[in-house]
Amino acid sequence: MLLITDELRLLLIANGAAQVETDHVPVVKLFNPVGRATWLLTELDADGDTLFGLCDLGFGFPELGSVSLAELQSVKGPIGIGIERDLSFAARFPLSVYAEAARRAGRITEAERLLRQAAAALEIPTPELPPDRAE
Repeated sequence: MLLITDELRLLLIANGAAQVETDHVPVVKLFNPVGRATWLLTELDADGDTLFGLCDLGFGFPELGSVSLAELQSVKGPIGIGIERDLSFAARFPLSVYAEAARRAGRITEAERLLRQAAAALEIPTPELPPDRAE
């Protein structure tokens, strides 16, 4: 699977080239389909390889940091399956909200309730959403 399309690459590079520090909304979610590792990525450096975002290797300590696109592309699991892109991922909060929710949950989460709680704790307005859904 192509991890970063040309369109995603342009968005990631634009975020990485921003002159002002910005709390970007994640552009892409990558994951290990045979493991627990997940990455929510917001930026790509000019080198075309260094991605920045929320990284969770599945050990209970997600953190903001950088990862090599080439390394992610080279990963092959025990049955030869590599890292994949979540085609249905659509971020609605800035990265800081996902990071705070991940800190609280011990993993990257898309649980609406946890994301809303994290946004409230950071005093970030939440998008207009229907009432909480059962999760």
